[in-house]
Amino acid sequence: MELRQLRYFCMLAAELSFTQAAAKLHVSQPPLSFQIAQLEKELGVRLFERTSRSVQLNDAGRAFLPHAQAVLAQLEQGREHVQRVAAGLEGRVVVGLAGSHFLGPFPQFIAQFRATSPHVELVLQEMQPSQQLQTLRAGRLDLCIGRTPVDDGQLSSALLWHDPVMVAMPATHRLAGSASLLLSELRHEEFIFLKLESSQFAQRLLDACVQSGFAPRITQSVVEVPAALNLVAAGLGVALVPASLACLRTQAVHMCPVRPARDEPLVDGDVHMVWRSAEGNRAVAQFRLLLQTWAIGQLGQRPAPKTPQTP
Repeated sequence: MELRQLRYFCMLAAELSFTQAAAKLHVSQPPLSFQIAQLEKELGVRLFERTSRSVQLNDAGRAFLPHAQAVLAQLEQGREHVQRVAAGLEGRVVVGLAGSHFLGPFPQFIAQFRATSPHVELVLQEMQPSQQLQTLRAGRLDLCIGRTPVDDGQLSSALLWHDPVMVAMPATHRLAGSASLLLSELRHEEFIFLKLESSQFAQRLLDACVQSGFAPRITQSVVEVPAALNLVAAGLGVALVPASLACLRTQAVHMCPVRPARDEPLVDGDVHMVWRSAEGNRAVAQFRLLLQTWAIGQLGQRPAPKTPQTP
């Protein structure tokens, strides 16, 4: 039994005219008549009562029609399914990210993605940045969102948006009235720092302090930036945090931009997307494309805001 025979049968059952059914199928009448006869031969029953003036479904034809229609409907659903998968419109995407990214722009994209890609299952796994890359390399994540770009042959990355680093300090701090600060002006402060083993971003912040001429006096270590801001609000020290986390500040916390000294790079918390270079999952590729396009359109990949430099 051929699918073509089922299509011909269903069309003839709808039109009850060999001439009209053949026209809609874009075939001549003899091939249509031949395929219907072959189908009846295989089933061992006649499906139509034919006269010189009319064609009518008989009881066997009426009984067979819903089965033929169901097969064709299943085939159409299968065709649509594989086309969605091939286009990246259906599948599963597992994203690793730190909890701080739920407070930045990323949730705005997730809301839009869920609305426009309802057939893609999106799984968000909150984990420490140090765990993300290891899990990604092992194939248990499809991509991750972090503050450190990676391009090493196995992994590739792309900038999503800029996120300058700011100094969070108690609102009553002696430097709270400053328009901007050099890192070197914090050399005598007590720091609340991200745990170095949990984040390459934390290591970059430490390296920036050392390049500015001092090793920060770390009195408290935390895993997530929100925890650091809570300790700042409690008056336990200052912290270097991404500007996107400013939404968490309370009246007890003052945020101050960091400006670079002359000829020194400005440390940043820019957000990047990282994925396996050889990834072949079409849903993942489509997610990456949509996220990058959204980031450019909504936020722009413009240079980070300029901050004053020392004279």
